[in-house]
Amino acid sequence: MRCNLARLNTGNVFPLLGLGTYSSSYDHETTQKAIHMAIKMGYRHFDTAKIYGTEPALGKALTEAISDGVVERKNIFVTSKLWSSDHDDPVSALNQSLQNLGMEYVDLYLVHWPVRFKSWAEYPVPNEEDFEETDMESTWAGMEKCLDLGLCKAIGVSNFSTRKLQHLMNFATVCPAVNQVEMHPMWRQNKLRKFCSEHKVHVSAYMPLGGPGNFWGSTSIIKDPIIQSIAQKHRATPAQVALRWGMQKGVSVIVKSFNEGRMREIIGALDLKLDDYDMISIEKLAERKILRGDHLINKTTSPYRTIEQLWDYEI
Repeated sequence: MRCNLARLNTGNVFPLLGLGTYSSSYDHETTQKAIHMAIKMGYRHFDTAKIYGTEPALGKALTEAISDGVVERKNIFVTSKLWSSDHDDPVSALNQSLQNLGMEYVDLYLVHWPVRFKSWAEYPVPNEEDFEETDMESTWAGMEKCLDLGLCKAIGVSNFSTRKLQHLMNFATVCPAVNQVEMHPMWRQNKLRKFCSEHKVHVSAYMPLGGPGNFWGSTSIIKDPIIQSIAQKHRATPAQVALRWGMQKGVSVIVKSFNEGRMREIIGALDLKLDDYDMISIEKLAERKILRGDHLINKTTSPYRTIEQLWDYEI
């Protein structure tokens, strides 16, 4: 695969370009076909989660590709995530994910959000009565046990602010390998990336194109005049510019598309090289966070009464 690689603090390497499998209109057959296409195109990094409902489709597609000799398991990087209702027992949750995937291990297992729900809250948007007191110390101990048992090759987090990462590191025996967060040219995460770089935590970007088509909103990165001008200059597409910007920042980008033409366009970002002027120009773009996490905020049961508390004012 024409792909830049990142090296985690575990020593493992993985492709900077990954295919996300989240879909608000989940369809098993469509997902499986898209993953088959992606493998043939050269994608080797796949991102899923229990809450996405795509673990079975991803697992079946990868198992078939491995059985057919298209790819070896050692050359595939699979990420899944611990949902907030499973914080009591990450080992059991990961075992269930592995059963869904039909795999013996995942390459990376992430705490999906820094919030804990009651065990029945197996849905994306919690009700007010679904929240439990967050105990990240016990959750992380469970994640470390997953690692010790060989159920995953690395552990990390998602949607953690700088302050929450620092708090985790105060008691963690194993430093998180990855923090997966929203990041794109209009939400650049400068403070978080600096902190992660200093502590050897890799940043992985979801919604690297600004989340076009998502029900919670999006931002028009590919329509921005600066992005379009850079694309024209390099005879590339605006989407390729946005993705390459992230990769040149040393960040892995997780892109969701099941459209064959778009998937080919995305992988073409690996052939692009932005110059210093391009990178400086992108720094001038106004910033706006899209996935704010409003569904995790309430005044009575959530540990976060405001959006600012959820992100520790990094918003």
